[in-house]
Amino acid sequence: MVAADSSSSIKRKVASHPEASPAPNDPNNPSIAANVALPTRNDFFSRPRLTISRFPTFMDTSVTYHTTEQLAMNRMAFRYVPAGVSPPGSALPCRTIESLPTSYRVSWEDRSSFVKATPDGMGLIGERGFRSARCNAPVREGKWYMEVRVEDGGGDRSTHAPDINMRQGSHVRLGWARREAPLNGPVGLDAYSYGYRDNNGDKVYLSRPRPYGCSFRSGDVIGMYISLPSRRKPDPGDNHDPAHIRRERIPIEFKGQEYFESLEYPQSKEMIALMDFSNKSSNTASLPSASSNKKAASTKNLPERGVRPGQVLEAPILRPLPTLPDSYIAFFVNGECQGIAFEDLFDYLPLRTTPASRKKEKDKKRAREGAPREHKENPFDDGTLGYYPFISLFNYARVRLNPGPNFDFPPPPDIDSVLKDTDHNANQTQTWRPICERYPEFMKEQWDLDDQEEEEAALDAAKRTEVEKIEAQKKAQREKRAKKNAELRGSSVVSAHGSTTEPAASSDDRLGSSVLIASTPQATERGMDQIHSPAPTAASSGDFNHIAEAESGYNSEVVEGDEEEQHDGFAADVDHHNDDDDDDEVFRDAASPYRKSRTQNNSSSVMDIDLEDLL
Repeated sequence: MVAADSSSSIKRKVASHPEASPAPNDPNNPSIAANVALPTRNDFFSRPRLTISRFPTFMDTSVTYHTTEQLAMNRMAFRYVPAGVSPPGSALPCRTIESLPTSYRVSWEDRSSFVKATPDGMGLIGERGFRSARCNAPVREGKWYMEVRVEDGGGDRSTHAPDINMRQGSHVRLGWARREAPLNGPVGLDAYSYGYRDNNGDKVYLSRPRPYGCSFRSGDVIGMYISLPSRRKPDPGDNHDPAHIRRERIPIEFKGQEYFESLEYPQSKEMIALMDFSNKSSNTASLPSASSNKKAASTKNLPERGVRPGQVLEAPILRPLPTLPDSYIAFFVNGECQGIAFEDLFDYLPLRTTPASRKKEKDKKRAREGAPREHKENPFDDGTLGYYPFISLFNYARVRLNPGPNFDFPPPPDIDSVLKDTDHNANQTQTWRPICERYPEFMKEQWDLDDQEEEEAALDAAKRTEVEKIEAQKKAQREKRAKKNAELRGSSVVSAHGSTTEPAASSDDRLGSSVLIASTPQATERGMDQIHSPAPTAASSGDFNHIAEAESGYNSEVVEGDEEEQHDGFAADVDHHNDDDDDDEVFRDAASPYRKSRTQNNSSSVMDIDLEDLL
C-alpha cells in the first residue's frame, strides 16, 4: 500500500474500531473527516473497514453531469476496482467492495474521463470526439436485455453543447464490448466490440459498416439484446486452460481510497490481424518499381527495413480464434426488432499461451525472485471477462440507461423465437432476464472469489509457519550440537595441558635411567639393540586415551533429527575444528620438554618417547 506522507503536519485520525460503510454524499456523517486523512502503513489495519467506497462524491448539486476526478479511472493499460480493508485476522489485506449506488449502472472507473455521468450512474454525456463507457457488470452466459434512451443524438445539435457553431451534430453508437475494447474510441472500432450506428442504422465491426436496421435519433429508445451459451468449465487436468479463474491484482491507495490495481488484458496479435484492410499477403515485401529510374518522392516504394530484395518473409504463426456457438446480438428501436446483427461472437476468454511464452514468463519470474511484487499479465479468466454494454458518445451526445425491470418498450417473452421467425406464444414463459439482475450475481461471484483466495492465503500462511517452525528447530539443534562440540574441544585442551605437565618430570627420570643402563657392562656386552624401550607411564597413557575419546565425541551422541540434520551438524563441527589451530599450537609447546631432552641426549635417543609419534 502507498504510505501517506510522514512530513505532513496534518494530524491523522485513526479509527479505533471498524466503522460501518458511510454514505459518501451524507454531509452529516461524522466519519467523513476521518476518511479524508488515512493513517500510515504501520497503522493500516486501524483504518475504517468499509463495504462501500468513499468515492465518488457529488457535492455540487447544481451540476447535472460530473467528472468524478477523485476516482482511479482505468487508463494506461491498468484497471482499478474499489477495495476495503479486510477484517482483523485475515490473511489478505483487502477485499472487494461496492460503490454507490449498488445497482446496475455505468462503471465509475471503467469509462473515458471525457464521459460525464449523473450521480445515479444512469445519465451520460460525451464531449468532442467519440468517447465510450462500460457498465459495471459483464455478461458471461445467458440471455439479457436492457434499454438506452437517446436524449441527444442522430445528428441533432446537442442542447448541452457549449459551442452553438459546431459543424456536426451529436451522434451515438451502442453495442457490446469486451474488456480489451479501448475507451477512447467508438464501439465497433476493432474486433473486440460490436456496434449499431444512429445516423444510418448500420452495424459496425472492425470499423466496417454494413447495412442492418433503421436509423435512430433523439427521443428514440434502443433495446439491446445478447444471448451467450453456458460458460465452459475449465479442464481440471489442464493447468494452462484459460477457463481457470485466477486473479492477478495488487492493493494500492489512491487519494485516500484503497483499490485493486491490475493489468488490463492486452489485445492479441491474432485479433489485431483482423484489422488488416490491405488484403495483401503477410509474407510479401514491398519492393521498388523496376520500371522507374526516378527517385521516389515518398517511402512507399522503398523495401521494408531489414529485408533484402527477393527475400520472402515468414508469416507469423497465429493461434486460432475460438467463437461462442449459438451466440448473437440483436437491437430494437422503439420496441421494433431489427433482427440479428451479429452471431458466433468471439470467445471472451484469453487465447491459450504458447510453450515459448510460458518459458519466457518463467524466466521473468525467476529473475523477480526476492524482488517486490510486480504486475504481470494474466493468462487466465479473472472473473470479470465477458461482454459489457458499451456506449459511445460524440459531440456532447446524451443518453440514459434503463437496466430494467420496467422497460419503456418491453420485448416479447421469447426474443429468440422472434429473431428466428419461429412460432411463439404471447403467454410463453419469459426466456430472457433484465440486466439489472446481473449486478448482484456479479458481486456475489467476486465475493466468492475473495473467500476462496482468503482460504488459499490462510493455508499458504499455515504452511509457511510450519516450515519456519521446522527450520527454527533445526537451527536450535545445530546450535546445541555446536555448543556441545565446543565444550568437548575445550575439555580436550585442558586435558592436554595437564598431560604435558606430569610426563615432563617422569621423562627426566626415564632419561637418567636410560643413561645409567647404557653405561653398565651388561648393556655393553649385549649391545644396545637388545635393550627394550620402557613402556609409557600410566599417567601418560591415560592422558592420550582421554584425548582420543574427546575427539571421538563428534559421533558419541546422536541428536534426535533426520539424517540430513546430522550431516549438516558434522559439517559445521568440522568448520569449527579448523578454528582450533591456536589450541594445537599450545599443545605442541607443552610437549617441547620431550623434544628438548631428546636433542640434548642423542646418545640415549633410542629410549626416548617421541610425543609426536604417540599423537
